[in-house]
Amino acid sequence: MSFLQQGLYELQELTLLTFRAFYRLRKKPRYFREVIQQIDIIGVGSTPIILLTGFFTGAVLVLQSFQILAYYGAQSQVGRMVTFSLFRELGPVLAGLMVAGRIGSAITAELGSMVVSQQIDAMRALGTDPVKKLVAPRIIALLVALPLLTVVANVSGIIGGGITSKYIFNLDTTVFISSVLDAITTKNIIVTLVKPFFFGLIIGSVACYKGLGTTGGTVGVGISTTRSVVLSSIVIIIADFFLTRALQNILGIDF
Repeated sequence: MSFLQQGLYELQELTLLTFRAFYRLRKKPRYFREVIQQIDIIGVGSTPIILLTGFFTGAVLVLQSFQILAYYGAQSQVGRMVTFSLFRELGPVLAGLMVAGRIGSAITAELGSMVVSQQIDAMRALGTDPVKKLVAPRIIALLVALPLLTVVANVSGIIGGGITSKYIFNLDTTVFISSVLDAITTKNIIVTLVKPFFFGLIIGSVACYKGLGTTGGTVGVGISTTRSVVLSSIVIIIADFFLTRALQNILGIDF
């Protein structure tokens, strides 16, 4: 099978898995407890790394751009630049990549271990649908948690940028806050919430698909985990381009 055929086949199977996960929710049981548990694992568990990533991203943005803005006499707009960059691009993408590395790998490893230890077969033998019990709660949890984590990354990044501009470049805090507020528009808020929604769907679908498709014993679990993180990251970056273009057209985004 060629590389293109393999890619199309995996896309088909991944799409079918995601469709089945949502379609089967129309009938009970719906496993709400598992959804809440996964939201806690994904959201609360990922908050520290998201805070750290967002904070230093915002700080670096100010370090890299303040002097360039000052050259054109626009240093007062550094807060607007940081907020604009975080809301439209860096916040959703970095949060997605961090969650893909931390949560996507964990989901794949967990499901892969269940496959090689025949726990999935045991669930089917007992009449439990593994797609409904294992896949659907994880995807739903990612759809809920990742947009919230993106907001955390954005706020943390703005704080990091504000501290850097204050204590390294001596920019007045009120000036920074004023320029930040200018950039927090309805369109930017929509962008920063829509992108991670799709990224969460990508991470959950890819991680569950790779986990359930694990073969080759414990060695296969490691291989599936690596492939899951790599594929999720690549798809997020590619999807970001098309989402950005689509949102520009739909929302009529301008500078």
